[in-house]
Amino acid sequence: MRTWFRPMPGSLWNRFRDQPRLRVASMFHLVWTVYVFGDLVFRNDIGPYWILATAISFPVFLALYAQAYLRPLKEAHWYALAVALLGYATLHFNASGGGCYVIYACAMMGFEGAPRRCLASMAAIIAGFLAVAWLTAQWPFAAMATVAFIAFGVGTINVVYRFNAQRDAELKLSHDEIRRLAATAERERIGRDLHDLLGHTLSLITLKLELSRRLMDRDPVTARREMEEAEQVARHALAEVRSAVTGIRASGVVAELAAARLLLNTAMIEFTYGDAVPDVPVRIDNELALVLREAVTNIHRHAGASFAEVRLTIDARSCTMTIADDGRGLVGGEGNGICGMRERVRALGGTLAFEPVPPKGTLLRIEIPLRPDDHALPPPVVVGGHPVDPHRLAS
Repeated sequence: MRTWFRPMPGSLWNRFRDQPRLRVASMFHLVWTVYVFGDLVFRNDIGPYWILATAISFPVFLALYAQAYLRPLKEAHWYALAVALLGYATLHFNASGGGCYVIYACAMMGFEGAPRRCLASMAAIIAGFLAVAWLTAQWPFAAMATVAFIAFGVGTINVVYRFNAQRDAELKLSHDEIRRLAATAERERIGRDLHDLLGHTLSLITLKLELSRRLMDRDPVTARREMEEAEQVARHALAEVRSAVTGIRASGVVAELAAARLLLNTAMIEFTYGDAVPDVPVRIDNELALVLREAVTNIHRHAGASFAEVRLTIDARSCTMTIADDGRGLVGGEGNGICGMRERVRALGGTLAFEPVPPKGTLLRIEIPLRPDDHALPPPVVVGGHPVDPHRLAS
């Protein structure tokens, strides 16, 4: 008997292993079995046959309901059919109990199978119920129509819910696959960048060191100059690698805007940030992205907004980012998140201010002054007193 009440592989209960709320919901649905005892309220002629039929059928129903969750899901329709037959047998003695079992049978038919098959099975169960209720229990038409409507409605809702859950799972898998492909593409891009950065440069350094070794005895001055040039190329390559690694580690404002759109649109909040995003100086890109992330998180969790907008402008003097929403506004004091945003902006020498947006909402304005070197290009390699591209030297 223990094996019958142990979850089997492929059972609905095991599929809810990572979703404890659905396990609780499956047990909570049993609250509707209170209608099995509805005749105690609606009838005055309760007799020994009603008590005997209920005492036998109710434990059998609970066992069949449990097996539908604990046995492999492909067997669920057999337990639903057994519950329907139990309802037919009970109708003559316990009218409300038999109708309740039929409703549960239709609900259980939605556990597994194609939609058409589920709906056809429900229709067959309801047809059997109507025949038994009319021929043996002499139910009134209104009562039969009510139970039939409820049974078909509950079963249909289960089918729709199940297929929506399957589509959500498929969508999550597709998102995971997109992220995996994006990560693979990013690794390939990093590999290409490192090859472009280091391949030719290291070849150039190797050639210069080999040349300096050969000239060491014959022409020490030229050998020394070759070693100095190799040192300069190596320093430039090190600076490029550091810059590349900084770009890899930093998510950047552009990537954060895309992530914000995904987060807010999933929460049914319209989000826009314009068609073209200007290039943000490397010095402030990562910090500004982290500030944007915290602001978007606050909108998602606390603002109760239906619309949010980000605007980013850069001129010769400053970088300005505004984040507006139509939520409930800034309520209460500033928490740790806003304090962290202020510290990041202050470290960049900028200012952060909140402004009300009539009739409701908040506008966050961040302004960071730019330095002359924020617009400068990377310094070139200087070989023999002249700027030289190391890639051309290697070729």
